Amino acid sequence: MTRLEEANREVNMHSSVRYLGYLARINLLVAICMGLYVRWEKTADALILVIFILGLFVLGIASILYYYFSMETASLSLSNLWFGFLLGLLCFLNNSAFKTDVKEEATKYLLLSAIVLRILCALVERICGCVHHRPTLLTTVEFLELVGFAIASTTMLVEKSVSIILLVLALAMLIIDLRMKSFLAIPNLAIFGAIASLLFFPSLKIPTNPFALACFFSCLISDPLLDVYFSGLSVTERWKPYLYRGKICRRLSVISVGVIELIFFILAAFKLRDLDLWYFVIPGFSIFGIFWMVCHVIFFITLWGFHTKLNDCHRVYYTHRAENNSLDRVMASKGMRHFCLISEQLVFFSLVATAVLGAVSWQPTNGIFMSAFLIVLPLESMAHGLFHELGSCLGGTCVGYAVVIPTNFCSPDGQPTLLPPEHVQELNLRSTGMLNAIQRFFAYHMIEMYGCDYSTSGLTFDALHSKIKSFLELRTPDGPRHDTYILYYSGHSHGTGEWALAGGDALRLDTLLEWWREKNGTFCSRLIIVLDCENSQPWVKEVRKVNDQYVAVQGAEMARVVDIEEADPPQLGDFTRQWVEYNCNPDSNISWSEKGRTVKALYGVSKHWSDYTLHLPTGSDVAKHWMMYFPRITYPLVHLANWFCGLNLFWVCKSCFRCLKRLKMSWFLPTVLDTGQGFKLVKS
Repeated sequence: MTRLEEANREVNMHSSVRYLGYLARINLLVAICMGLYVRWEKTADALILVIFILGLFVLGIASILYYYFSMETASLSLSNLWFGFLLGLLCFLNNSAFKTDVKEEATKYLLLSAIVLRILCALVERICGCVHHRPTLLTTVEFLELVGFAIASTTMLVEKSVSIILLVLALAMLIIDLRMKSFLAIPNLAIFGAIASLLFFPSLKIPTNPFALACFFSCLISDPLLDVYFSGLSVTERWKPYLYRGKICRRLSVISVGVIELIFFILAAFKLRDLDLWYFVIPGFSIFGIFWMVCHVIFFITLWGFHTKLNDCHRVYYTHRAENNSLDRVMASKGMRHFCLISEQLVFFSLVATAVLGAVSWQPTNGIFMSAFLIVLPLESMAHGLFHELGSCLGGTCVGYAVVIPTNFCSPDGQPTLLPPEHVQELNLRSTGMLNAIQRFFAYHMIEMYGCDYSTSGLTFDALHSKIKSFLELRTPDGPRHDTYILYYSGHSHGTGEWALAGGDALRLDTLLEWWREKNGTFCSRLIIVLDCENSQPWVKEVRKVNDQYVAVQGAEMARVVDIEEADPPQLGDFTRQWVEYNCNPDSNISWSEKGRTVKALYGVSKHWSDYTLHLPTGSDVAKHWMMYFPRITYPLVHLANWFCGLNLFWVCKSCFRCLKRLKMSWFLPTVLDTGQGFKLVKS
């Protein structure tokens, strides 16, 4: 009964919110009807009466389609198109003679109340959880109302009509910018509002109804603006309508952006006709125009390069789709994060260049130029926001190498020996299971696999040294080192944790760390060592003393005494199987804190492990990126990019936060440690 009451309460709440939306819509319809009636009454223009009656007729047809034929989509589309058209007429058919009319005053108050009700309805819907956010750029309602408003502007002269149509396009770009939660979306909103109200419409020299304009703008902006806070979609979910498009569509979108940028530059060049300030205009446009062109050549090449890398990610994604790999994981494995971090800075320079060129070539009487400026800003803001968010949320690149030496016995001098013949079949089955498990782990998390070495007779120290050094030297295709290196070992180990190798040799942790320091240098990569052997505890304890590198050791502890009647004795490979299953199966019910486990997990991290951040582009990274993607003529901007990389405006806050994280890792080591690569380190 309680559940039934809760369900009824939820239905009543949703109904109340829906009625509030109906009230806002009816209020707006009454305001439009009254406003058009006033205009017909004062001007006696028969065309207004015809449009008014036709509008009511169309709304009546929409109601019939909705209630009697259940054609909801067609009905709502028709009504939204006409709402936008009639509201546009109300905006542009204005006259000073209307101000003294009482019905015009009532129209203004109705429009203001429609704004309040629409915003209140949108806010209540989100607070009550009545909105299900879906990935989209523009909703059908927004698109049709924008189209209707643009059609209404065709009642004016061609130049003014084109200016308003372009402004409507700029508003559509702004809505998309807000819905994508771009980093600069809110400043763009403020710029759009200021320019449109204070400069654009006065430049057209036409009487407009500010209340109708405010109503149209507020009704369209309220949803995407509130969704900046309320929407819980991830970056790739918000950008899904674009990122998952076909290759040709995305290429055409880049070309379209290039054409729009070129049109803006041509419109900005019209400022050169202003001969009154030639001594300011000509030098200023020459300097900043060249800077703008260089920046936007870089901008175009950056967008093209991004889509080239995205096409590679799509090929991998659709190839491994059956393995439940997300596009995020594929992009992370392909080094998209590093590309986006550098591209974010380059697009920021393009955005600054556009703002400066717009200020230098500002044309207060040219509405088309203002509209083009307001179109270009959100486009570049969206590109900057996409690179900024992908650079912040994507994991880094990762490469892995596995060594499996399946032997459980050791001669007195420490040299591994082959198993007796009767155990060879069991050994082969167990070793094959370990190899399959670790390969599954690498494939699932999109970890580049350097190799999996398997040897029943053991590896010599020199052979292992050569292999590991080559592994630690690996770099991404773009040039920098990988963010994470994973080294897996399963085999015999001595009581001190050393790996037992052929010929009586052994590999100590200190030796391995020396190789790592030699290859890693000053680069901030991290090394994760995964051990499935009987003596991993010494390395787990020893790694906690390391203070100059980011190193972690994931080990296992096998129970020494096991009741054979209750459980089988633990063997090498059991930990690998369970750990891989835990990290590759979201529905896994493995509990590492379960009592009575025969195989327990334990891990240790170096002292400064919590300071680790994914590699940020350095000056040399930017220079390499530049040489790989851009022509030499743009090289001077490398210095600006390097300078931008070196800014650290919040170092005090970051230092305090770093100290707190170090205390947490040293005193309260978490049971599960997320590596940021999609897998976790665990301890029982």
